[in-house]
Amino acid sequence: MFVFVCAGCGAQLTVPLAEVALPVHAHQTYGNGVRLPALMESGTFAVDPEPWGPPWRAWDEIGPDRAAALGIHAPVHAVSEGVPGMVVIAPGDARGTVLIPETRGGYCCGLDGTDGPNMACQACGLRVATRIDDCSLWQAVWLAPDAVRRVPVGGAGDVPLTWAELLSEGTGTPPCEPVAVWGPRRDTTSRWSWSPRWEAAAGRALAHLLAASEGRAVTVPDGLTADVFRRALDALLPPGPQARHAELAGPGRPPAPGTDILLVPTHPQTGAPWSPADPTASTHPVPLPFGVWLWLAFPEPHLPIPSSGILPDGVLRDDPPAPRPDRPFRIDAETFRHTLVRLPAVRRPWLRDIHDDLAHHRRAGLF
Repeated sequence: MFVFVCAGCGAQLTVPLAEVALPVHAHQTYGNGVRLPALMESGTFAVDPEPWGPPWRAWDEIGPDRAAALGIHAPVHAVSEGVPGMVVIAPGDARGTVLIPETRGGYCCGLDGTDGPNMACQACGLRVATRIDDCSLWQAVWLAPDAVRRVPVGGAGDVPLTWAELLSEGTGTPPCEPVAVWGPRRDTTSRWSWSPRWEAAAGRALAHLLAASEGRAVTVPDGLTADVFRRALDALLPPGPQARHAELAGPGRPPAPGTDILLVPTHPQTGAPWSPADPTASTHPVPLPFGVWLWLAFPEPHLPIPSSGILPDGVLRDDPPAPRPDRPFRIDAETFRHTLVRLPAVRRPWLRDIHDDLAHHRRAGLF
């Protein structure tokens, strides 16, 4: 466990926190006027290893050589030259800070952090963090790595759970959830939608699937996995008899013989992907957040009709299944692009064409 303190005066700025992996959807912008919850669970923090936030430099200004040195292999709108290592926490876990009114960038429905750090240490006034709570953004406090220090504190150990423990204790991330939007009281609504977390997770995974495809068709299992990936894979890759096969694999689900690509979970605490005991089982692992992978690999069943009397063992609920969204699954375009430009494979002409034609694929409803 750790607390973060002000680098200027040493004042405590957070409650004790345990480190977890950075969520795939950390920088996601979702929909228009959508009310998203806190990015992080209370009591946790994550570190973004990449630079993020202002100052930003245009692609023409920074150039491909400098971008490649930063791990970016295809054109992007802008490249951050902020300090890497931003620390993100839940807003409710911050202590001893005050908002800076003159750096209130955004303000459609809240703060978006475009003016830089907007929170200062209450004790000494040093700018230490950026609060984000605008519409369509995940609510979070981002601590500036050059303005805070991490201090170990007593408490529960931070030993990562084993894959077996995660499998027995973990909870899957549902693929659908109600999403609320801002508006006048009479117009405030909540609609059932595909989960923003799933759309971001699919964006990262699709970039890896395309890179692993080597330009050939890719098949995925029927069911929810097909709902998420098949439409995009069929549209972006050419048909042919030499298709590559992608399957789910992970704890409790060993790789099937003959599988070319493995859809594997990443550890929620460390971010490390699961790997099979046989390292030759697949050379192309595709990462999925553990909660998303768990739901795909071991979907929670719904009873076809409400049960009566005492619930039988193993039944968690007896309500009717949640309604399906009223549109096909769409992959988060910006998460896809963010991942794809950081894969060296994007330099291949056929994959670069997909990147360059992303606007067309968005209009077609794939993203």
